[in-house]
Amino acid sequence: MVLLTPLRPLVLSSPRSSAVPIRGRGFCIPTEMDAGGSASDGREFKNAEEMWKEETGDQNKKTQWYHKGVSYWEGVEASVDGVLGGYGHVNEADVKASEDFLNTLLADRFPDAGKNQHLVALDCGAGVGRVTKNLLIRYFNEVDLLEPVLHFLEAARENLAPQNLMVSEMHKASNFYCVPLQEFTPDAERYDVIWVQWCIGHLADDDFVSFFKRATVGLKPGGLFVMKENIARNGFVLDEEDKSVTRSDLYFKELFHQCGLHIFKSKDQKGFPAELFAVKMYALTTDMPKKMNGSRPKRKANRPAIIK
Repeated sequence: MVLLTPLRPLVLSSPRSSAVPIRGRGFCIPTEMDAGGSASDGREFKNAEEMWKEETGDQNKKTQWYHKGVSYWEGVEASVDGVLGGYGHVNEADVKASEDFLNTLLADRFPDAGKNQHLVALDCGAGVGRVTKNLLIRYFNEVDLLEPVLHFLEAARENLAPQNLMVSEMHKASNFYCVPLQEFTPDAERYDVIWVQWCIGHLADDDFVSFFKRATVGLKPGGLFVMKENIARNGFVLDEEDKSVTRSDLYFKELFHQCGLHIFKSKDQKGFPAELFAVKMYALTTDMPKKMNGSRPKRKANRPAIIK
């Protein structure tokens, strides 16, 4: 799945959202999760906890949250333009930026890729197979697809049939899982890369953390996550229509910390229309970035979504 919705005014959160957590000293100053946020229906929240309590505060609310999210996408056409919310023309820019980012990761982490190394990827929120067909299947010997919307997955299976691909027999789409992120557990040490694009906004914070902790088991030694997602300027923006949340960069970093993940590399998406949210790519690992020359490690700063 992917995330793109109609233009609405963006409500900025309080300046205190720039505070960073300090742990282990008997106190913790406010984090980005303490920042205010807004909803597409005009509501405002003083912090993320208030929003999540209102939206997913008990099991019935959480069940409805996920049901409404999937139901929204079940009403969307199974096409590239459909999953990109009518912004199919950004596909080329998206794939190019992702490919450039992926190439830097392959050079750093998988120098034998395409030679003596059999690479496997998982495409999360795979939709109609857009990312797999245009990118992943050209670099990985096997790609598994994870998508909770059945008619999207059926379209992906057709789009990725061998006769519809321009890759060698050494590259294929292997498994198609019709399972939501919050319920999926991968096979142990199957994947070199788990690609999560434009879908993680559908997960509540607790399920976000649980997903990455479970998915970590599916990474091979040296494997990593790539997460590509819309970025709010501050705090968060709740989309009432498709039940998703756009988080800020600092909000994501706080969640990565809770997941036990570290940023290996990150890069901003360029070339998208100005009315869309900013988009950022993160390469995430379970191992701490190595220090270079005695200096501190550098931490560079399911569809695009229109700013609410």
